[in-house]
Amino acid sequence: MNLPPFHSFPVLTSGTVLLRQVEPADASSLLEISFYDARPARNPGEAAQMQQKINADYRAGTGIHWVIVSSATAEVVGTVGYYRGFAHSVGELGCVLKPAFRGQGLMSQAMKLAIGFGLGTMLLSQVKAITGRQNAAAIRLLGRLGFRQTANLANDEVAYSLT
Repeated sequence: MNLPPFHSFPVLTSGTVLLRQVEPADASSLLEISFYDARPARNPGEAAQMQQKINADYRAGTGIHWVIVSSATAEVVGTVGYYRGFAHSVGELGCVLKPAFRGQGLMSQAMKLAIGFGLGTMLLSQVKAITGRQNAAAIRLLGRLGFRQTANLANDEVAYSLT
């Protein structure tokens, strides 16, 4: 496998989105969508601490986290990345999109880029995702991307897999 950290942070692009490393100037744009271990940030200080943990995970080789930028507006619209390590060549993909940008296909493009990078560059054998049973939009997105449900989990969550 080819795991983080990389010689240079990978920048991925499609016609509609750009995935790049989070920069300090992004902090205010990310507050409403900052999460770590499924817990949201309640203030800018917590968001900054979460980003420090995400950066430490990258340096430790257990994750990679991109900010999603709209190619049309150059605006930060969300985040996507692999979290919780890569045991057995499996990556867990997670994502968050600002509500104002939902339904525009941006997350679909971002996920496709991240999946391609995970399978093609990192040489993962499987990509998985976990979402809440009530998150119908995420479930539809995962289905469109070819994920299949693999398990019902505690806390009303569902696991999906793409191999």
